[in-house]
Amino acid sequence: MNRKLRMGMVGGGPGAFIGEVHRKAARMDGGIEVVAGAFHIDPKLSHQMGQQLCIDPARAYDNFEQMLEKESKRDDKVDFISVTTPNNWHFPIAKACLQAGFNVMCEKPMTMTLKEAKDLQKIVEKSGKVFGLMHNYPGYPMAKLARDMVRQGDLGKIYKIVVQYPQGWLVRAIEKTGQQQASWRTDPKQSGAAGCMGDIGTHAENMAHYITGLEIEELCADLTTFIEGRRLDDDGNVLVRWSKGCKGILHASQVSIGEENGLAIWVYGENKALEWHQEHPNYLYVKVIDGPVQVWRRGNGYIGAKSAAAGRATRIPSGHPEAFLEAFANNYVNFADTIRAKLDGRKPTELELDFPGVKEGMTGMAFIESVVKSSALGAKWVKFPKV
Repeated sequence: MNRKLRMGMVGGGPGAFIGEVHRKAARMDGGIEVVAGAFHIDPKLSHQMGQQLCIDPARAYDNFEQMLEKESKRDDKVDFISVTTPNNWHFPIAKACLQAGFNVMCEKPMTMTLKEAKDLQKIVEKSGKVFGLMHNYPGYPMAKLARDMVRQGDLGKIYKIVVQYPQGWLVRAIEKTGQQQASWRTDPKQSGAAGCMGDIGTHAENMAHYITGLEIEELCADLTTFIEGRRLDDDGNVLVRWSKGCKGILHASQVSIGEENGLAIWVYGENKALEWHQEHPNYLYVKVIDGPVQVWRRGNGYIGAKSAAAGRATRIPSGHPEAFLEAFANNYVNFADTIRAKLDGRKPTELELDFPGVKEGMTGMAFIESVVKSSALGAKWVKFPKV
């Protein structure tokens, strides 16, 4: 292909956080341009966003149904559509886009229920289109390095995983003040069955699976709503039994004062251990028996030599931090290259296919439903559904 991919968007209107992150990330490497969108449920605000983005006024639509109808008839129609709405809209919009013949990048969690997730998997398979799910943290180069170290057997058998995601921004009931990001995340009609665990606990689950390749077999969860009047959990602690005999702990919180975005993971094997922190993402700590801790630093030649995926995901030299936006961009690069491969009639490479998809979406919904069920049973062990 000798042109940019054309991107449409649903959501991401004035004042939205994640929609603008998607746009910046998609444009970062110069291979994607935003040309259309239904950016807000209010048509006036959708058109306002279109003006801010300097797109053709005729391609700022009143709603996503209008966008699908109009774009389908264009010779220069969008190549894919990004869904960046609150959770309750993910399934119906992604379903409609796929059935209209468009590739889809969707924010997580993929759906509101596991049943919807399984239904969407069938729709994706029937459509033959590319579907990406924006779990951004596997996009970090050092997360990819950690995964490849595990794959290459450096750690040996994995004994234990500890993964956490503490935040403190919801320690007050700011949803009652009209704070937009808090309002929909604490509303079960928009967010789903879980609050904190659906919003950030799923990121912790996804990172553990991405790095180790292990599947959850059973879990025991204790979810709490500390803030009076809040309808969804704002803190959770989970004991986990992964496949191949691995045990571990997963905890997430949005009422931990002083914590910002403390996603971190420790993976302990029989020979080595790994430690990675999202707030310091350019360093991977490798621990050995009876020896000093090794610090592997992003951007050095030895990183790409060890992990082709980490090398591919690195843009700038060592000592110049790469972080949040670049992780999103790495998923977009691989997602877009997979679309290009299909348009060019070739099979995507393993490196191009390195982005979360419908399988991760189903696992995320199985995780949410399992922790909610376990906690409702009084923190009882529950079997993890097969997905």
